[in-house]
Amino acid sequence: MLKALAAVFLLSFVCGGVAAQTLSGSNLARHLQSGGYVLLMRHASAPTQLPSPSTADPENKNMERQLDGMGRESATAMGRAIRTMRIPIGAILSSPTYRARQTIRFAALGEPKTFVQLGDQGQSMEKDAVASKAGWLREKVSEPAAAQTNTVIVTHAPNIVAAFDTGAVAEGETLVFQPQAQGQAVLVARIPIEQWPLLAQGTP
Repeated sequence: MLKALAAVFLLSFVCGGVAAQTLSGSNLARHLQSGGYVLLMRHASAPTQLPSPSTADPENKNMERQLDGMGRESATAMGRAIRTMRIPIGAILSSPTYRARQTIRFAALGEPKTFVQLGDQGQSMEKDAVASKAGWLREKVSEPAAAQTNTVIVTHAPNIVAAFDTGAVAEGETLVFQPQAQGQAVLVARIPIEQWPLLAQGTP
């Protein structure tokens, strides 16, 4: 079972053709504690149905999709694990959608800066627009984090897949990238949101 848990952190994609170092377990935690990585995350669990006026959060003024109980709990547990491991968080970039900002708020990561390029692209986006957003995201992921911190980017699965061809990305899943020279980045780990507490406990 421990081997299966460790496997979820293994490298599955290399961006820019750069040889990657696979990180997992306590080794991954130590690297994140030193900073220098970009944590690209899909928002936590949120139903596809829009809330009704009676079920919408008071802050959800535009009646957008919002996190369900699982999403709120997993985001909270993720943030707690990050603080337990003393992983330094610097810049936080977010989709302007409510569910993305809500993920950051429940994780208590800090105040995000929102970007339309990280928003929900929907089904009617033209191919050129999708390619433009994908290029923008690849550029942001390749930017080095501020000294001794990690950058967090919260967005949506279609944006991640379009930019990096990662295959399916689960709700709340984090892809850990290490920026390289010449505007490249290497994906060194994938962390399902429910695995953050295990990582904080030192599970291999």
